[in-house]
Parts: sequence; structure tokens; C-alpha cells
Amino acid sequence: MASYTWSDWLDFKKEIIQKIPKTMGVFMTHQAMKILFIGDSENLQKSLLETFESSCTCDSSRFRYAEVNKPDIIKEELISDYKKRHDGNLPKCM
Repeated sequence: MASYTWSDWLDFKKEIIQKIPKTMGVFMTHQAMKILFIGDSENLQKSLLETFESSCTCDSSRFRYAEVNKPDIIKEELISDYKKRHDGNLPKCM
């Protein structure tokens, strides 16, 4: 797996999302310690705001993100790792 640094887990609130960078990266949302969604983006802030409005992920309580150069590749690695740890299942909102 590639090396990158995750942010802390942040509250999934619009005013917090509006403060994150508009750069490429990957992100995860969770509720009750269960990952709901793993995403990649050319603009983290925009994608997280869209996720905030989604009917499945709007109940997320927290999120974290990492700024990366190849978000699509990193997302696939994250999903593969998640599936290995969860009997081949994807997160609820994917």
C-alpha cells in the first residue's frame, strides 16, 4: 500500500467540511465505528459536501481524508483492504 497521512477523524458537519482543502485525495465516512463510504476525489471539499447531502451517507458522524496524487488507485487499495477484513463485503453506502 502507498504511504500517505490521514487527517484526524473529524465531525461530519458542513462547517468543518468547508474548511478542508480543495485538493485531490481520498476520504472515508463512518457512523458508530463502521465505515459507510470510501471515496476519491479531484476536489476533497466538493466531494465531501456532495457526500454530506447523500441519503445514505448523510447519517455519517465522522470523516477523515488524505491528500494523495492518485486518489483512484489509493481508493481501490483501501476498498481491497476493507473487503479482506470484512469477508468480501463493501461498506454500506457503496
